[in-house]
Amino acid sequence: MNSATFYLRQFDSGKYDMKKDIAVDSERFQKGKTMVTEKNKSKGIKSWPEDDRPREKLLKKGAGALSNSELLAILLRTGVKGNSAIDLARQIIDKYDTFRNMIHTDMREWKEFKGMGPAKIAQIQAALEIGRRFRDVEVRSSKQKIASANEVVSIIMPQMRDLKTEVFKVVYLNSNNRIIDISDAATGTVNHAMPIVREIIHAALQKFAAAIICVHNHPSANIAPSPEDKKFTHELAAAGKLMDIKVLDHIIIGDGNYFSFADEGMMG
Repeated sequence: MNSATFYLRQFDSGKYDMKKDIAVDSERFQKGKTMVTEKNKSKGIKSWPEDDRPREKLLKKGAGALSNSELLAILLRTGVKGNSAIDLARQIIDKYDTFRNMIHTDMREWKEFKGMGPAKIAQIQAALEIGRRFRDVEVRSSKQKIASANEVVSIIMPQMRDLKTEVFKVVYLNSNNRIIDISDAATGTVNHAMPIVREIIHAALQKFAAAIICVHNHPSANIAPSPEDKKFTHELAAAGKLMDIKVLDHIIIGDGNYFSFADEGMMG
């Protein structure tokens, strides 16, 4: 007996339940649909059309054509079960919003994301550091002439505004006030870094610098100089005068703002 004859006899005898049959078919359809969806999910980015895959898109159109999530997905390389690398990248971008906000993030925060192990975290941090150092090289190679505190801040603030500890930098200038070098003089705690005056002056002499500008950050974002900041500035200016090295300014970096001893007439 074929299926058509079976259904006709069922219908004639009044035993055929159309609603039940439709419900069974619907259940089978939904189950099959779910299986297909899960199968596609497990395939991840490799199942996408080639032009939509981040890596292939970058090679074809250039890095500028990719979104932040796509760039991050290339660094992550792989996702986790149920989430592709692009899904994981979107979660990270949603949390931090910008690459800048990722730079000084605590390791424990990264581990909140499922699938973020030490290797992936290291890859992202390395890429961010490469970007930061690229900026440093550009500044040094340009030998930019410094005419105001604002020009120094525009160079250094992107590096220092998000640091969780105090860092003290020195900008070394030639006789035309062009940058010779920018280097760290001290790294401290959350609220204190203690540079040594004689070491700064010694480094300036070694680099044949005619002038220096000191810069440090306040992680608290309060840019008001502390008594220690004022004392250090006066001691450094006196030592520079003795060794014929001009101490042009001491700048304190906050979050989007700064304090300049020179602008405030406090260089002695």
